[in-house]
Amino acid sequence: MIPTPLIDRFAATLLIVLTGLFATKEWGLAPPALAIELTALTVIAVLFFRVALPRKAFVLTGMALTLWMAISGQDWINTARQGLDKAAFIAAFFTALSTLRHTAERAQALRKLGAFLAAQPPGRRYAALTAGGHAFALVINYGSISLLGGLASHAASAEADPVIRGHRTRRMLLAIQRGFVSSLTWSPLAFSLAITIAIVPGASWSGALGPGLVSATIIALSGWAMDSAFKPKVASPVLRQKPEGTWALFLPLLALLVLLTAMIGGIYAMADLRIVGIVMVIVPLIAVVWAILQSLRGAEEAGTLHERAWVYVSQELPGYRGEVVLLMMAGFIGTVAAPVLQPIILSLGLDLGALPAGLVLGALVWLVPLLGQIGMNPILAVTMIAPLIPSASALGVSPNALVAAIVAGWSMSGVTSPFTATTLLIGAFGKVSALRVGLGWNGAYFLVTAGVLTGWVLTYAFLLAR
Repeated sequence: MIPTPLIDRFAATLLIVLTGLFATKEWGLAPPALAIELTALTVIAVLFFRVALPRKAFVLTGMALTLWMAISGQDWINTARQGLDKAAFIAAFFTALSTLRHTAERAQALRKLGAFLAAQPPGRRYAALTAGGHAFALVINYGSISLLGGLASHAASAEADPVIRGHRTRRMLLAIQRGFVSSLTWSPLAFSLAITIAIVPGASWSGALGPGLVSATIIALSGWAMDSAFKPKVASPVLRQKPEGTWALFLPLLALLVLLTAMIGGIYAMADLRIVGIVMVIVPLIAVVWAILQSLRGAEEAGTLHERAWVYVSQELPGYRGEVVLLMMAGFIGTVAAPVLQPIILSLGLDLGALPAGLVLGALVWLVPLLGQIGMNPILAVTMIAPLIPSASALGVSPNALVAAIVAGWSMSGVTSPFTATTLLIGAFGKVSALRVGLGWNGAYFLVTAGVLTGWVLTYAFLLAR
């Protein structure tokens, strides 16, 4: 029997190889498509034996859908290959981002900044943590919730009054979560934008950036406004602690964000490359250089570069096995499920092309989070429904308007679905269920914010993006 650590290291090596293959494809070197697809299939096969039963169920579902297509006489081979290509892209993108998370989470400067934000006085704590959640998400993705959520929970535990402590914990965690999801509408490092742009013909990151930033502002400001308007009244005096440090602690993170933006944006402006292809190369490059600098400084968190690489390949990357299988299979299932569902929808007499364009766009803001309530990962929901809706040209709108609607719905799924990592993490830190977080803590926020986002998407589509 093959030892488990060896299987983990083999899977991690395959993910790194897959990232390299997909990056070379994006940069025009075009490795054989079959090599990418077979590597992705091998990753899934190897990890199948190392994940829990719910993750295995996703793999089995993908196999069942493929078998269904084969039996029904559909073009299952080409569709399955498209699904594997989508799974490969998701795995490569995830692996590239994980390199930066590996390095950033070991930076004491970011931990000090997180502690400083969590210790802000009540008048500006929510805004500070929302901004921090947004900024950290640009660098360490879901790691921002883990890092800031842990620091926020620790800061709130200093309050002796259990009622005040409960209110403070909830408000701090929600600020972090809403700051995180606000990044999903525009960040080039977010799965939401990367996947949506890939499946909407004619869309581009530069075109989606403007409406995405407005959506991000709506998501962040509506949360702050509702928190301010409905903050709980407490009778006893509130314990205040003086934050350690100054706002200058933001400078290292700001410098990193400027560097990322400059390099990715500069190459994107000069070269005929997709933003995801640039990210797959630039992000690991910055992560390696940052790790080298940490090692040269002899920082406590660093270790030698060889030790860091060994930990990444043997422990950290294999530790994401469950997430990798879930994300890869969500992309695969969404791709193969669409042609299975299409004849069913037609047989029911449902013609989505006959619906008003405004109704289709507005529905996307609500449909993705609603599907999240029944266990659909946003990747699965979006890759499945995107091929079923009319094209942007058929709707008479810009492709980037379609992107704006989808990523707005994706972000709302991130605060409401009890099956997403964001609500699960926030629930764990708040010691409540993910369902309580999604519908209890965020229910009213979702209704208000989704309504405003719907108005914005329609305004952009029919008035501004002409």
